[in-house]
Amino acid sequence: MQTVDKFQRPLRDLRISVTDRCNFRCAYCMPAEIFGERYEFLPREELLTFEEIYRVANISAQLGVKKIRITGGEPLVRQNVPELIKMLSSIKEIEDIAMTTNAYLLKKFAKELKQSGLNRITVSLDSIDDEIFQKMNGRGFKTKKIIDGIKEAQKVGFNDIKINSVVQKNVNDKNLLNLVEWCREENLIPRFIEYMDVGTLNNWKLDEVVSASEIIEIISSKYPVSPIDPSYRGEVAKRYGYKDGKGEFGIISSVTQPFCGDCTRMRLSPEGQMVTCLFASSGIELRESLRKKMSDEEIKQIIKNTWNVRKDRYSEERNPSLSSRPKVEMYHIGG
Repeated sequence: MQTVDKFQRPLRDLRISVTDRCNFRCAYCMPAEIFGERYEFLPREELLTFEEIYRVANISAQLGVKKIRITGGEPLVRQNVPELIKMLSSIKEIEDIAMTTNAYLLKKFAKELKQSGLNRITVSLDSIDDEIFQKMNGRGFKTKKIIDGIKEAQKVGFNDIKINSVVQKNVNDKNLLNLVEWCREENLIPRFIEYMDVGTLNNWKLDEVVSASEIIEIISSKYPVSPIDPSYRGEVAKRYGYKDGKGEFGIISSVTQPFCGDCTRMRLSPEGQMVTCLFASSGIELRESLRKKMSDEEIKQIIKNTWNVRKDRYSEERNPSLSSRPKVEMYHIGG
């Protein structure tokens, strides 16, 4: 069944945030001065159970969802996530299950995730330079555990691992080429992300954005590049290949070159809010509907009706009045 929104964008991707907790405190997502030791995260009973997540995913698959991405917070801090992957992989309509992780715990879980049916992994790693990485993750963690996790994932059979790097002016932009070179050597695909005004807590400023064109200029100054066609409709990263044939990289340019027109993603928050845009102010409550024992058909109608009236295109419309309104925080619904 094809489910489309007001702009005829199909529902194809479901991003499931399994927890609002994270072991990092990256300033652009969960700044340490706000998310300190006394910060109160969601109580366990308010989180969707794996059975509830599976039910939403299974119903969404009947409405056209083909791809699922597990996010957080940091998904691997939630207990027994491989069990959820196994449940989701049993949905026959789902063609691809991916996870975005900071990889701090990946070495421990990589083999089990692979065996459970996870297809792909994306690692958030803003710099390969320890000093910069320690500053950006807000906890002083070095890159070693992340690199060990990536190597273990490769060892157990995860191919084409992507590395997400949020680029901020005067923070990690001057060392961007170090990450490019490392990824080229390790057969990884870096994806450079323009610093975005997600949520309201990261003190975002436009002049801290390193644009897609600037990122390409930095990389091509050492490694000549050429564009590559997208792999599928709605792919968020614009792809570029190195002319020497040694791999590729991507640019996610939500600020300077918005891609709202092809957005096919719905997000499910840890406590069961259905969110139709990364920059949304709120979501549609599903948890209580699930716990009131509504039928699958009733839940399906809620999801379908929500998507049918969707007209989000925040990045294309970005203006001061929209930027100043309350928005769902990125750590809560994933990137």
